[in-house]
Amino acid sequence: MPGTDVREAVKTVTGSLEGPPHLPYVPELPARGPGADMLGRTAGMLAEMYVHQEPSGWRISDRPGRDTRRARTWLGEDLDTVEELTQGYEGPLKVSAVGPWTLAAALERRNGEAMLGDPGAVRDLAGSLTEGLGAHLADVRRRVPGATLVLQLDEPSLTPVLQGSVRTASGYRTYDAVDRAVVEGTLRGLVEAHAGPVVVHSCAPGVPVALLRRAGVAGISLDAGLLTERDDEMIGEAVEGGVALFAGVVPGAGDDEGALSDPAGSVGGVRSLWRRLGLAAGLLTESVVVTPACGLAGASPAYARRALAHCAQAARSLADNPE
Repeated sequence: MPGTDVREAVKTVTGSLEGPPHLPYVPELPARGPGADMLGRTAGMLAEMYVHQEPSGWRISDRPGRDTRRARTWLGEDLDTVEELTQGYEGPLKVSAVGPWTLAAALERRNGEAMLGDPGAVRDLAGSLTEGLGAHLADVRRRVPGATLVLQLDEPSLTPVLQGSVRTASGYRTYDAVDRAVVEGTLRGLVEAHAGPVVVHSCAPGVPVALLRRAGVAGISLDAGLLTERDDEMIGEAVEGGVALFAGVVPGAGDDEGALSDPAGSVGGVRSLWRRLGLAAGLLTESVVVTPACGLAGASPAYARRALAHCAQAARSLADNPE
């Protein structure tokens, strides 16, 4: 979400969408600075693993320092606000964290190279993330006891990890592609460790839908504008296998009047996809969640509010007229 006012952001994501269906969530406000960004925030959740910020990015530390403490303080303040403003709430609540492969591609070892280059370090990181997320989710459950938590793992670097296109510190070469079975197994471990549904999000091209389906995710969140007819088969297999499609159809930033003028039009591509797949129209409301194409941090606060309300309106349009 844009801005630095967490109270306003929480009010927006928990109260601006009138009537079902909607999916409130714990917001991230990266404009506050290092530690509020998605990487720093998730790094602050790690168990027995700490980070500090270098000019090149986030780097592993021997002990918790100022940057780790700041990330944890901001997260605590955010959860305090969510707890206060969701009293009595019952229903789904989405909690986001960076997934293990994007984290491995971004966090630096002490020598400045990404953890991705050391399989042992990646395993340690995945274990730390699993344990840290478990503690974080338990804290959210305690604060919002009526919520059913949906864990979203943000994995924008997942495809580059699989393709071997993540660059080393020098920029002159790339790390080796990681075996798909290893990537799948690591994600499956996180999915199985969480008692509720897990959604993997990436607004990058080439989301490995089939791999994610095999890893056991409950949903796949992607930029629907990047899908082509070549993706139809794997999308259809995922949906028929019970995987929800979080379809990013609303621009993350733009002109209020132009981008958000036609809720029914925003989901026209989803209807077309359904017709091509030959799926029952009634399955749309069970299988599709309408979302922004990616994060809203680059938008104005006014646009972000309208975009979320637009998603709810588009979802109702899809439910009322699935054909």
